[in-house]
Amino acid sequence: MTLALATEAPPRASQLRRVSILGSTGSVGCSTLDLIRQEAGRFEVAALTARSNWQELARQAREFRPEFVAIADERYAEPLQAELLPLGIKCGAGPLAMREAAAHDADWVMAAIVGAAGLAPTLEAARRGATVALANKECLICAGDLFLRETERCGAKLLPVDSEHNAIFQVLDASQPGAVERLILTASGGPFRSASIEEMAAATPEQAAKHPRWAMGAKISIDSATMMNKGLEIIEASYLFGMTESRIEVLVHPESIVHSLVAYIDGSVLAQLGVPDMRTPIAHALAWPARMHSPAQRLNLADVGKLTFETPNSERFPALSLARECLQEGRGAPTVLSAANEVAVDAFLTRRIGFLDITRIVRAAVEDMARALPAHAPSCLDDIWQLDAQARRRAGELVSALSGG
Repeated sequence: MTLALATEAPPRASQLRRVSILGSTGSVGCSTLDLIRQEAGRFEVAALTARSNWQELARQAREFRPEFVAIADERYAEPLQAELLPLGIKCGAGPLAMREAAAHDADWVMAAIVGAAGLAPTLEAARRGATVALANKECLICAGDLFLRETERCGAKLLPVDSEHNAIFQVLDASQPGAVERLILTASGGPFRSASIEEMAAATPEQAAKHPRWAMGAKISIDSATMMNKGLEIIEASYLFGMTESRIEVLVHPESIVHSLVAYIDGSVLAQLGVPDMRTPIAHALAWPARMHSPAQRLNLADVGKLTFETPNSERFPALSLARECLQEGRGAPTVLSAANEVAVDAFLTRRIGFLDITRIVRAAVEDMARALPAHAPSCLDDIWQLDAQARRRAGELVSALSGG
């Protein structure tokens, strides 16, 4: 079991928890603020950040009055400052400002910046020793060894926010890691769970982004449709819970009621259940180690009627096996996987490639770069960024070759 995973309450004596949200205008960030809004006397917002949605960031800042806000896109620094400086709210723009927000004094930091862009700010929060609620997969996928090493060195604690990893965290007996036989991640199967290969080949971005159970951003919705998100979650679970790839299973569960399971050596299997609403795992992390009220709909199993499960179709979803191969390979292969996937998903969303081309391009990029991988996992951010950039360039070349420019 990784020592970085939170196992005991933070030492702060005050009942008022200071919170920073990295990526506050995305779906996870907005859900976090929705929970804080309902128990305002329990939390104080210290810092907020966004990539480019400065209007929503300004609206949030006017409501919650953080001490500092940061916008990644420097083009929006001036209008943001014009809105917030008269209120006494300090503003910043660009990568350094994002890291400054992460380093701001807060007990608890929500790491919800999508993609590799969230790595440096989240690492900054961990190095400050904060409790980090991790909703950014790439921190562990691109830099798992580095991130966990720095988290442990600086005394930070990790709280998983993804519904699957949070479910495992809730039912895992951390005091007896040897008693755990395997972890079982559930997957909805996305919009193409029962589609034919021909239907998937003809899928539009709108069809692929129409998730049957969850309301999510564009990138993660496409990852769900390819099931790359589940492959990335296998890698994340391996780092979070200290499990080898062979001890992590995936089970398709269309109802999305059972969020994941832990199987023990005595034959017991413990599961966490709930309606598909991200406010449930966010509330668990936000109030941890206590509990707080969430407005999420209550689960009524009689209304649900039945729960179904099936093995993932490897032909329909080859991203799963590709992610497992990258986890087994190590040496930066997960970094290449994540970077190439971001490029391929963007190419699909902008209609330059087809849906099935996403995983094909990612696999080709991973295979093309296999010889260039370092002997060991990257040990610093510069090495990770270099490998990430190489993977993006190669994936971009593959997209151009396929799309004709």
